[in-house]
Amino acid sequence: MLETDSTSKPFKIQGSEKMDDARRAGEKFAQLVQILDTLRDEGGCPWDRKQDEKSITNYFLEEVYEAIDAILAKDPSAISEELGDVLMEVVFLARIYKEKDAFTISEVVGKINEKMIRRHPHVFGDKKLENSEEVLNEWLQGKKTEKKRKSFFEGIVETAPALHTAYQVGLRASAYGFDWKSPQAALQKVKEEVAELEKALESETEDDIFQELGDVFFALVNVSRLLGRNPEICLRKASEKFTMRFQQIEKKLLENGKELGDADLEEMDALWEEVKSSAPKLKK
Repeated sequence: MLETDSTSKPFKIQGSEKMDDARRAGEKFAQLVQILDTLRDEGGCPWDRKQDEKSITNYFLEEVYEAIDAILAKDPSAISEELGDVLMEVVFLARIYKEKDAFTISEVVGKINEKMIRRHPHVFGDKKLENSEEVLNEWLQGKKTEKKRKSFFEGIVETAPALHTAYQVGLRASAYGFDWKSPQAALQKVKEEVAELEKALESETEDDIFQELGDVFFALVNVSRLLGRNPEICLRKASEKFTMRFQQIEKKLLENGKELGDADLEEMDALWEEVKSSAPKLKK
């Protein structure tokens, strides 16, 4: 049983099935920690012993992206495997910092357990929250208070992809009612920004073009958010679709005894339309 602060109820897993799964997970997690300890200890694996937090950060990021790919592919077996890889990198990093006397993996798990209970007073405490918007507001307020931030926009990860950053900015502003009423209203803003970009292109003022282009991207991100879609994933799907179609153009040209460099734009455009009309839609 995990005890929390005085404003929260004591927490314990309810139900024998949940308890059994939690117990098995705990045993296997302990084994993973021991495996990483063995690999890093003297006499362990030379490659694992050579790694540091910088090198593992690169692998960590790669594993996260692979997990996202598996999720988008809706492949349960691959998802299970990739989530395991992500978890392994977390344990690996914790072991490295343990060697620096910074913290241990038990502290990492303890802190997230406490945070999840503290940030859900409507579940583990007596606070009443009626909907997901109120829950998000409570989460952001709690985060701001705990980290002593002056603004709700502090703490957005600077190294995150720009689409993700824009999504988070819009999400935080929307939590306090500063938002469009619908995706259609946000789309109208996109049209306005495109018109402003067209004017900037006519004036050929580089700074204006740069600024207006950014505004178009930002407006589109908010349309995506209001539609309940992550813009990063939408763009990945669009890139995937373009790649698949263009590869079909390559294939058709080869069948006609041509390379890409041998075809002009008119021929490639005709093949594009042919491929587009017959191509199946990608799954969401």
